[in-house]
Amino acid sequence: MPLIIPRDLPAYTELSRENVFVMHKERARGQDIRPLRILILNLMPTKIVTETQLARLLANSPLQVQLTFLQTATHNPTHTPQEHMQAFYKTFDEIQDQRFDGLIITGAPLEDMDYTQVDYWDELCRIMDYSKENVFSTIHLCWGALAGLYYHFGVRKVHLPEKMFGVFEHHVTRPSNPLVRGFDEVFYAPHSRWAGLNRADIDACPDLRILAESDVAGPMLLSTESGRQIFVIGHPEYDKYTLDAEYRRDVAAGRDIHVPVNYYPDDDPSRDPIFRWRAHGYLLYTNWLNYYVYQNTPYDLGNLEALGDHRADHP
Repeated sequence: MPLIIPRDLPAYTELSRENVFVMHKERARGQDIRPLRILILNLMPTKIVTETQLARLLANSPLQVQLTFLQTATHNPTHTPQEHMQAFYKTFDEIQDQRFDGLIITGAPLEDMDYTQVDYWDELCRIMDYSKENVFSTIHLCWGALAGLYYHFGVRKVHLPEKMFGVFEHHVTRPSNPLVRGFDEVFYAPHSRWAGLNRADIDACPDLRILAESDVAGPMLLSTESGRQIFVIGHPEYDKYTLDAEYRRDVAAGRDIHVPVNYYPDDDPSRDPIFRWRAHGYLLYTNWLNYYVYQNTPYDLGNLEALGDHRADHP
């Protein structure tokens, strides 16, 4: 089944070129199917790239999925044309009276800042509160996962002495969980971040389950027991060359950055990187759509039950 996105969205042309099944809204209206409504809060500076990465993964499903893109009103993006933002993005005020089957909150390059220093932190907190009553299942990615774990459960982030940068081996810790159904016992995922998690806070939180982790990169996939809040610390949505682009950007800027580990053959940046996480990236999102959205969300979103308020006692 297709992914429903606007015909003019850059991802539409790119995914069509890749033979990914996408459908524009006019055609979708002719089908008597209620598509899954997925809201994406895109906090990444390279918004068009992130749109395409997530759309590609969400399209790999037998389910009809309709995307709505959300931006923060309290931050003006500088890396994406305003014409694009005005054409394809909504603000929270425009969607706060709607309900969605799923929500994805992306990462952002903000690990070195305290949460309260982020100019849209208050707005993000409003959106995370909104999700508890108006969204069935939410995936938080990378910095979005660190922020969500802190806001909902008080799990603190820890600044790292060097960037966690590369493709790391992970092992599944709860193979019976539907989110990792079909995963190999050992799989790979990219990381690109300057912060991690306080493991003691995770272990002390009865609401959280670690589904997959790395001996080097730490917990990578966490979830509440219901699966209505999911936290992905890595970047399974990354394309083959995303880490390569980040590495070359930092080198050109004179930043102190090491070669992304386990990415280029023999750690040689002159060689083509190995794309070893693609299958599990697709599987993660397919499992999420199937087991935690499609099979559990009420047909009438007006019947959506609110999550209990587990928010930690902090600012």
